[in-house]
Amino acid sequence: MSGWVDVAAPDEIEPGKYRLVDVDDAPILVFNVEGEFHAIEDMCSHEEYPMAGGEVKGDRITCPQHGAEFCLRTGAALTAPAYEPLTTFPVRIHEGMVQVRDDRWD
Repeated sequence: MSGWVDVAAPDEIEPGKYRLVDVDDAPILVFNVEGEFHAIEDMCSHEEYPMAGGEVKGDRITCPQHGAEFCLRTGAALTAPAYEPLTTFPVRIHEGMVQVRDDRWD
C-alpha cells in the first residue's frame, strides 16, 4: 500500500501540462486538466509503451506510439487501436501540494 506522494505545487503544473512521478516503482503522470488534477499510469493499454510525450488536448492524451486517444479524467480508451482503459490514480491537493497515490493494492 502506497502513501500519498508529493508531485508539485499546483501552480507548478500549468493547464495542459503534466509531471512524471515514481510511486512504488510505478511511473505515474499527473495532469492539470483545466485546473483539475488527474493521474494515469505512464503505460499505454494497447501495448506497453510510455504515454509521456503524447499530445494533450483538453482532457485527452494521444499515445505517441500508436495514436490511440484516452480520456485523462477517466482513463477510458476513446479510439482504436486501444480498447482497454488506462489505469488512473487518486489525486489530491494537501498542504499546498498536488499529491498522488497508488491505491491498487489497498
